[in-house]
Amino acid sequence: MKNARSIWVTGAGNGLGLALVEALLGQGHRVAASGKDSDALEALSACYGSQLLRLPWQMHEEQQVANACQQICHAWCSLDGLIINAGTSDYLPADVADSELFEAIGSTNQLAGELCLSKALPLLAKGDSPQVMALFNRYSALQLYAPTQVIAGWNNLPQWMREQRKPLKELGIGLTVVAPQSLKVPVTSVQAIPEEWTPQGVAEALLRRWPQGEPELILETLDISSLWPLTR
Repeated sequence: MKNARSIWVTGAGNGLGLALVEALLGQGHRVAASGKDSDALEALSACYGSQLLRLPWQMHEEQQVANACQQICHAWCSLDGLIINAGTSDYLPADVADSELFEAIGSTNQLAGELCLSKALPLLAKGDSPQVMALFNRYSALQLYAPTQVIAGWNNLPQWMREQRKPLKELGIGLTVVAPQSLKVPVTSVQAIPEEWTPQGVAEALLRRWPQGEPELILETLDISSLWPLTR
């Protein structure tokens, strides 16, 4: 990405989402960040001023997503990139039981991911070579509701994203899905070895490869909490 672009990052309050925001700002891009309030985001706001647009973080609520898109439209009129950080735990209910934690991460991110993509489409359609990147960890990539059945978009967000690839392409929008290797639907025969990734290392690698428009990238990490800290 040589030229400055306008990019929206969700789940941007900490971990990988925050690292992506910081890296994009450092590259000179305009960034809209949806993330819970944090000292790190406040510091970036103070440093980058109007280059960073702070947005609502409750992407599992339709009205909040609509409000975020309206703010982007008023500020920039269009979007060149959307990074859906679907590994975040931002949307977890405060009273979720430990036994339901991982299913809740998957289900709330599924709702947020679907809302963000659908509401952002008009902005992306007006963008310059627009691209979407959806990020998953092994919890947000879980097959929900019917784990013994074949993976389908209605019960698995990565698969739902893949099913959007054709209609997105018809609008001139590229899609990259970043997720752990699936045993049911492997996207490569090469086994990915989990690594000790840092948020900054993953952000750098993803932003380097994103412009290439690869449809699938495998991300396996030894420590999920370093990239997607658990917030409850």
